Amino acid sequence: MKLSPTLSKAYTSERLSAHEAQFKAQLIAWGPAVFQVSRIMLKYGVLEMLRDSEVGLTREEICERTGLSDYAVKCLLEASLGIGLVLADMDTDRYKLAKTGWFLLIDPATRVDIDFNQDVNYEGWFRLEDSFLQGKPEGLSHFGQWPTIYEGLSSLPEKVQKCWFAFDHFYSDHSFDEALSIVFGTYKPRRLFDVGGNTGRWALRCVDYDKEVRVTILDLPQQIEMMQVQVLGNPGADRIDGYGINLLDESQHFPSDREVDAIWMSQFLDCFSMDEIVSILNRAREVMTAETRVYIMETLWDRQKYVPAALALTMTSLYFAAMANGNSKMYNTEDLQSCIEKAGLRVEHIYDGLGHGHSILVCKLK
Repeated sequence: MKLSPTLSKAYTSERLSAHEAQFKAQLIAWGPAVFQVSRIMLKYGVLEMLRDSEVGLTREEICERTGLSDYAVKCLLEASLGIGLVLADMDTDRYKLAKTGWFLLIDPATRVDIDFNQDVNYEGWFRLEDSFLQGKPEGLSHFGQWPTIYEGLSSLPEKVQKCWFAFDHFYSDHSFDEALSIVFGTYKPRRLFDVGGNTGRWALRCVDYDKEVRVTILDLPQQIEMMQVQVLGNPGADRIDGYGINLLDESQHFPSDREVDAIWMSQFLDCFSMDEIVSILNRAREVMTAETRVYIMETLWDRQKYVPAALALTMTSLYFAAMANGNSKMYNTEDLQSCIEKAGLRVEHIYDGLGHGHSILVCKLK
């Protein structure tokens, strides 16, 4: 395993004192409560109130502003002291925002992650162990009886759908500007396959960026229906079409009735096991020429510049285990390159540092 310099320093030697390690162990033991207290402090605006107050707030003032009972606020504040969200002024009986609470409040990635974990993952993770043992997303049964979350995505409760897409779009959208210049800067594709194109956000960016490119989105039939509704009426939508395909079915192949210059896979291959990735890339190879390039954009955890980003990505693997499909994860570079090589492709170039820690692997035929 190869790690970025920051991760190598963080993951290969002990960094904590015994006291710090014991405290961290207690945070783990009380993890579900730590999460819920932090979420409630955000939901009722307590952390925001403390940030905006120069002198801090008393418990009574927080009760008045939130409408919560004194009992509830007392429990939340005392727990928040232990978690490290707030600080207490013993002379004035006022509370102020601590650094951890400040990051919880202002970091957009953290806020998206909290909503995603509350509305999509929280109850399903109770069956994480069963998911590992069975190799299936046992936690998904909380929402419905689908083999993977993708078949059920259009049927999930509206709030859950909203959080799922917000999580998915937050991490990909911030990389699109740089990604467009990479995809269109060298080879200027006229026909692009967007594999796992979801609601068509990338396709719309492509047809806006290049007025000649045509995009075919390959996705499940129900996703194609959602995409067609989303892109309707947008500039360039007439150059976007859909191709319904279940890529878990090895008998279903990429469309071969049209030449393709670029095949785009953004935050897509992490939705499949390594064997399934090889199968998908094999079918991509079938429609490639020597000039075709495959662009794989992923948040590879081993290439992250910052430890919190790597932590979030390795935790996201547990969403895939319990909720999404039971067999995929956020991959490292070594695993993904192994799949690429097995499929008869090779990595021509890797671009790092796009958006929130994305990399693009540009692949060609061997």
